[in-house]
Amino acid sequence: MKINLPKELINQVLERDNFTCQKCGFKNLKKEGLEIHHINPKLFNGLNEINNLATLCSICYKYAPDNEKDFKNYLSEKIDSKLLETFRKSNYSVSQKTKKGMNNSFNNGKHVTKPPFGYKLVNKQLLIDLDKSEKINKIFREFLETKISLTQLAKKNGFTTSGIIKLLQNTTYLGKVKFANKETDGQHEPIVDKQLFEQVQEKLK
Repeated sequence: MKINLPKELINQVLERDNFTCQKCGFKNLKKEGLEIHHINPKLFNGLNEINNLATLCSICYKYAPDNEKDFKNYLSEKIDSKLLETFRKSNYSVSQKTKKGMNNSFNNGKHVTKPPFGYKLVNKQLLIDLDKSEKINKIFREFLETKISLTQLAKKNGFTTSGIIKLLQNTTYLGKVKFANKETDGQHEPIVDKQLFEQVQEKLK
């Protein structure tokens, strides 16, 4: 599960791990093909602290378990990075072309990933799904104005706990688009009022 982290913290983890995947040993001083993974996931109250983070290559990251015990076992089962080179080169070639196209769309204020709940894609434009957008606002307000837990809120609305957290943190609902740790104003209409969104973020801390 990807969680946004401060750039300074990301750099600290990469430097500590010598820009090297802690499972397969892949190394890249330019930070290309490297990801940061929580040891104890945020979902289970894992902290955004250097001792709870580890560097993985993009391939090892993709298959890493979101469970502290399983993740530690996963890291202990080392693999030679050379065995992954064929997959890495193929993945890099495809991803570079994809990223270029996505970056162009992002620069034009277009949403570049799967539309989040509450929106739909029509002719490559992100449009509000009116029926579902009402549910989005109800979820935000119920979380802010009641003592319901995230787990209860998720179950009530048909989401996982991690899914409801992602929903409540999703700036797409403010009319923003995000790509490669950059954020800008999108072409689409917001669903959630800025004040409501900010109050929810405060409660999530």
